[in-house]
Amino acid sequence: MGGAGSKKLPKEDMEFLMHNTNFTKQQIKAWYNGFMKDCPNGQLTRTKFLEVYSSFFPQGNAEKFCEHVFRTFDSDNSGKIDFKEFLLAINITSAGKPEQKLEWAFQMYDVNGDGTIEPSEMTEIITAIYNMVGPSLSYNDPNDTPEKRTKEIFAKMDENSDGVLSKEEFIKGCMSDEFLCQMLTADAGAE
Repeated sequence: MGGAGSKKLPKEDMEFLMHNTNFTKQQIKAWYNGFMKDCPNGQLTRTKFLEVYSSFFPQGNAEKFCEHVFRTFDSDNSGKIDFKEFLLAINITSAGKPEQKLEWAFQMYDVNGDGTIEPSEMTEIITAIYNMVGPSLSYNDPNDTPEKRTKEIFAKMDENSDGVLSKEEFIKGCMSDEFLCQMLTADAGAE
């Protein structure tokens, strides 16, 4: 898939990506060439992904967060990211509509994939974000913790008070609160 083992992106993959992303044919070719240069076998491994992604956050520990991003990019759960998965994810996180970015973010926060976000999952991701970016995310509040942040988010978003966030609650809550939307998408590597 994604042209693994070949130097040229298969025509059907090009057509699929032109139809399903906001990238032009030339942009897709440029992304493909870069991807194949970094991943000659056409597969981005978890190790390589962690190595590259972590380099963007030298002041913190990005490993845990990178694991969550990788899991979300690896849509077929193969343990590797092929070019199509990579470009579809890049498209959503860089050029997607706010709702698309929030759906992607929801998938990342839904660690166990059961269709809801539990407080423990949100705390896990926020902890990973804090570890990655260091103390700068606390917005100068020394009492800010992932647990406190999670409680605040659930208080605002959990409309039916069932203790979990549905995709609808998550998206609606983010869309109605600019700060939450920015914190849960932009700070989570989705921009």
